Amino acid sequence: MEQSVSFNLPLHSISAVERFTGLSKDTLRVWERRYGFPTPERDANGDRVYAQGQIDRLRLIKRLMDLGHRPGRLMALSLEQLEAMGTPAAEQKPAPETAAFLDVLRLHDVERLRAYLADLVMRGGLEQFVLRTMPVLNAAVGEAWARGELAVYEEHLYTHHVETVLRSALSQVRAARGGPRILLTSLPGEQHTLGLLMTEALFAIEGALCVSLGTETPAPEIAEAATAHQVRVVALSFSSAFPVSTLHDALQELRTLLSEGIALWAGGAGAARRRMPAGVRAVADLEEGVRLLRGLSGELPAA
Repeated sequence: MEQSVSFNLPLHSISAVERFTGLSKDTLRVWERRYGFPTPERDANGDRVYAQGQIDRLRLIKRLMDLGHRPGRLMALSLEQLEAMGTPAAEQKPAPETAAFLDVLRLHDVERLRAYLADLVMRGGLEQFVLRTMPVLNAAVGEAWARGELAVYEEHLYTHHVETVLRSALSQVRAARGGPRILLTSLPGEQHTLGLLMTEALFAIEGALCVSLGTETPAPEIAEAATAHQVRVVALSFSSAFPVSTLHDALQELRTLLSEGIALWAGGAGAARRRMPAGVRAVADLEEGVRLLRGLSGELPAA
């Protein structure tokens, strides 16, 4: 039986929940069918609406997924158990440099935030920024958001400006002649761009010619672009919000569309420890991606 809307309670549309939690609409619907959570009510038009308490629980689940936990296990836990799992990270005090960055983010000074990030790139170099600095900042922002210390728009502000700084730094990397061509994108349902940009930065430093299609490219278009650009590898990024139930079939479909000579790599938190179809290489992290690329470059004839 459909639930009716309760009066005087804040209710949010599925689009709002997607923005608040970072979980896609498809993921929310799949979890509703598979796990019985979330349990939306219905508005006068029959559309899903969600109470604030469910959004809070979803945010906590999303944060724990980012730390490596699987959604199937998390769904069976009470709110108290979920909070206990997140407590150790929440109790740790960030390093002084990280705390200083969070302070800059909370000031809402856009120019200062961008200058701060650009200075981090300049001081350590682009490679170290991507491999060492960004994971720390990403984790700090995510944990502060999960604790309610950062608003959703502040997390979005961070993501936007770190992407802007990455793109600016990438424009300064000179493309190497004769390097392998790599196509970077994500499948429909995966909207996160940060992982793709981090990968592009590292691959460009290693001399690869990266062809980026942005996010949510249908499999037939990926295959067509891979052939047109004569790429050696198609590299896909999956965040923890990507629906696990569709991952294997989506990759299998794309694998059948690509020619045998094109490798298919799947990376990101959403692909970690997942069963891969034949012919698909799971990439555990960015450093493994760099190692694979170096091996690929070693197979190429000298220019």
